[in-house]
Amino acid sequence: MSETESAAAPPPSPTTAAAMERKPRRLRGHKKGAVTCCVASSARPGVVASAGEDGCICWFDLRTQDVLFTIEAANKAISSICFKPGNEDFVYASAGNEIFSFDVRMGPQSKPLQTYNYNRDEINQIAVSSKGFLAAADDSGDVKIVNTIQKCLHKRLREAHTSICSSVQFIPWRPWTAITGGLDSKLSAWDFSRGRTLFSIDYGSPELQNGSSSGSAGQCFNPAFVHSIAVPEEGILGGPYKVCAVARGDGAVDVVDLEYELAPAKSKGPRAATSTMSSKRTELGDGSSNQSQVKRIHLDYTMGGHTAAVSCVSFSAFGEKGKFLVSGGNDASVKIWDWSRGFSSETNSNAELVLDIDVKKKVNWLCTTTTDSDNLIVCDTSKVVKVYNFP
Repeated sequence: MSETESAAAPPPSPTTAAAMERKPRRLRGHKKGAVTCCVASSARPGVVASAGEDGCICWFDLRTQDVLFTIEAANKAISSICFKPGNEDFVYASAGNEIFSFDVRMGPQSKPLQTYNYNRDEINQIAVSSKGFLAAADDSGDVKIVNTIQKCLHKRLREAHTSICSSVQFIPWRPWTAITGGLDSKLSAWDFSRGRTLFSIDYGSPELQNGSSSGSAGQCFNPAFVHSIAVPEEGILGGPYKVCAVARGDGAVDVVDLEYELAPAKSKGPRAATSTMSSKRTELGDGSSNQSQVKRIHLDYTMGGHTAAVSCVSFSAFGEKGKFLVSGGNDASVKIWDWSRGFSSETNSNAELVLDIDVKKKVNWLCTTTTDSDNLIVCDTSKVVKVYNFP
C-alpha cells in the first residue's frame, strides 16, 4: 500500500537536529526481509519479541547482545504478534489468513498449540483481550472475534470497514468493547458481544478535513487512512485519561477521548455531531468555560510532525507510563510527543514534540520498554531491530 510522499517539512531546530544523530543498538536474528512487528514484555522487563517476513519470531533480552532464541512460526511473512494478557508464556502470531499460538517456554522447539483459520483474507493485526477473546482484522474489511477458551468463532464484525481493516484493539476497561481502523479512513468502536457499532469517526469526511486549521498543506494528496491504533493500559498518568491514539495516512496523529465518544449522544452537548479538529487541540461542549473540555488532539507537521503517512503509534512504557506518545512513519522518522499537556483541561498548554529521530528507513512498527534505561524499539524495512535509548 503506497502513498504519495508529501512536501518537505521546514528545517529542523537545533534540538531536533541533535536528536537526529542518535545511533541505535542493532539486534540481529532475522534471516531475511523486513522486520514487520515487535512487542515488549511487561512481565519480563527488557524482553522483546520481533517477527518478520522470514516467518520467524525472534526473542531478545536487551541486557545481552545476541538473540535468545528463534521460533520458526510460519512459512510466510508474519503480520502481527501479541502476548496473552496476564500470561505472557503464550504469544499469538498471524501469517496470511491464519493465527498461531505458541508456548514461549518451549523455546526454539515451540510448535503451534492452536491454529485459527476463520479469516477469509490476509490478516493485518491481531489483539487478545483479558477475557480470552482474539480479534483479527483483515484485508476484506472484516474483523473476526474468536473465543480462545471455547476455541470457536464468537462473532464476525461483517464489513466493519468498506476497505481494508488495518488495525484492531480491545479497550481494557471495557471488556466487551473493541476499536478498529481502516483504509476507509474510519475509526469505529464496537460492542462485539452484539456486533454493533458504538461510534464511528470518519477522518475522510469534509467536516473533519475542512475543520483542520492546518489546511492540509503538503498533505492534501495523502488520504486520512487509519493505519494503526494504540490503546493504553487503564490508569495511565494517575488514571484520568481513557484515550486512544490514531496513526493516519495524511501524516497526522490523533488522540481521542474514548469515554467522551462512547458516552450517550445526549450528554455530549449540541456540537457533538459536527465537531471539528485543529492542529493543536479541539474543544467541544456548549461553549461555556466550565463545561468545555479537550476531547481530541491533532498532531501534524505544523507542530514538527510527520511529512508522510504515519504507520504506527504507541504509548510509552518508560518514565511515567503513558506520558509520551511515540509515532513512526513513512518519512523514516520517529516522533516522541508529550501529548498529555495538550489534553488536560486544567492547563492552557499545547501538546509538544519532544524528540525527533531520523531512523533512515520507513518504520513498520515500534514499541517501548524499560530496563536499566528507557528503550525505544524500532522495526523498519531492514532485517535488523534497532534500539534507541530515551532520552
